[in-house]
Amino acid sequence: MKILVLAPHPFYQARGTPIAVDILLRCLSERGDEVDLVTFHEGSDRFYERVQIHRIKPIIGIHGIRPGLSMKKIYCDLHLFFRFISLIRKKDFDLIHAVEEGAFMAWIVCAWKKKPFIYDMDSSMSTQVVNKFKFLRPFMNVMQWLESQPIRRAAAVVPVCTELARNALRCGAKQVVVLPDISLMQAGELEAKEDSLHQIRKPSQKIAMYIGNLEPYQGIDLMLESFALVRMKTDTLVLVVIGGAERDIGKYRARAEQLGIQEAVHFLGPRPIENLGQYIMQANILVSPRTEGVNTPMKLYSYLDSGIPVLATDLPTHTQVVNSKMAMLAAPEKEAFAQAMLRLIEDEPLGSQLAWEAKEFVAKKYSYDSFKNTLHGLYARLETQICN
Repeated sequence: MKILVLAPHPFYQARGTPIAVDILLRCLSERGDEVDLVTFHEGSDRFYERVQIHRIKPIIGIHGIRPGLSMKKIYCDLHLFFRFISLIRKKDFDLIHAVEEGAFMAWIVCAWKKKPFIYDMDSSMSTQVVNKFKFLRPFMNVMQWLESQPIRRAAAVVPVCTELARNALRCGAKQVVVLPDISLMQAGELEAKEDSLHQIRKPSQKIAMYIGNLEPYQGIDLMLESFALVRMKTDTLVLVVIGGAERDIGKYRARAEQLGIQEAVHFLGPRPIENLGQYIMQANILVSPRTEGVNTPMKLYSYLDSGIPVLATDLPTHTQVVNSKMAMLAAPEKEAFAQAMLRLIEDEPLGSQLAWEAKEFVAKKYSYDSFKNTLHGLYARLETQICN
């Protein structure tokens, strides 16, 4: 099929949605589809067979586009929308695959061109906006109604988790196929090739590790405040934080200093995704302290696949995937999270059991082959519908 993929974000970058789009393009390329990707100007190039990348050319140079709603993103979305219209006029696409707010663009244009589209749902945009801009809470019902429109008109909605799938069904989606993220751990990465973290801890100390961006919804404040309580009881644990923009790192370094834990918290900044396994395998605990949102963080799948014990908040963002048999779950409160961290330090057999259960679980449900088979099955069904 001839497919146009709308990806309204920087591409490629080593963070959630761009990584998911990278996996999507690999799968479509392997299926033999002819794909045109429309995306932002920012990001590094990737190469796939039968895939052509089209980047917007904004009039004003904009860089450092962060996840979530922002004026930068809105400005780039406008340019993406007009680039989308230009392409769909020139080429006869069979299907539009729209990611995130690209679904609104597809809803408008596909009604005009009478083309089917897929809504690739990575989050609840209405919830995300209200969480970031509290003053918009009175308009939540209006935003939810707007969000339901592309859901109802899409040929298929592809959410990343069951909570989003339930929401899509409540909105009247015609077809819902859950396409969760996958582990990014590779077989060759499952051994640390060098002890690159040996200088930041004593031989007797253990490492708690967080990987991901440092946006407020990730619960970084909760993690630091909990770690401060742990350090009041033991100095056997250090915290390593991988990822985050420079200004966010500066903000949380200052917070760590306020809490008196700056010497035990190490912000390493972004690291190449291909080195993910080398860092993870040096951790003793992997933490996911997310406090907002319903979509499951992509890092959770790699965490669970690593064989390292995982500590996560006891919220739907995590519990729709894991249970207490495969991860240590704690309330999103600093005392509870700190206590859970201490328990994992002190009870190594418990951590090992949790890690083993998690690894077995991920191997069955969240591999690249599983993702590819689900996606190919959906596309085969839609192809039959389109041809008929």
